[in-house]
Amino acid sequence: MTPEQNKTIVLEAFDALFNRKDFEGARRFWSPDYIQHNPLVSDGPQALFDFVRALPASTRFESQLAIAEGDYVMVHGRYSDNGYPANWVVVDILRLEDGLMVEHWDVTQDEAKSSASGRPMFGEHFPI
Repeated sequence: MTPEQNKTIVLEAFDALFNRKDFEGARRFWSPDYIQHNPLVSDGPQALFDFVRALPASTRFESQLAIAEGDYVMVHGRYSDNGYPANWVVVDILRLEDGLMVEHWDVTQDEAKSSASGRPMFGEHFPI
């Protein structure tokens, strides 16, 4: 797969899982041997899907930037209305093999409601 194809796969997969909650449709994007590096989610696609099922139905993933090189895709985004005290601003780093996500690292930060710079962490506006 090309880096551009890998980027498309990741963005489609995240939309299917986090925004549309299409668990069966999303399954085709994850390897059965999927490795997750996250303090809240263990390995395997089922653990990830169970985690997403437990989030509020209104949780959404918004991508601001996606870049790909070789088998790796990095997506900068926000998980909003996630049921936690603050939205998450994240960089998701994914490794793909043969069009499937096989490994995933999360770099997550609570979205600040204000900033000393006066600028929001994500997008053009501070969260409401």
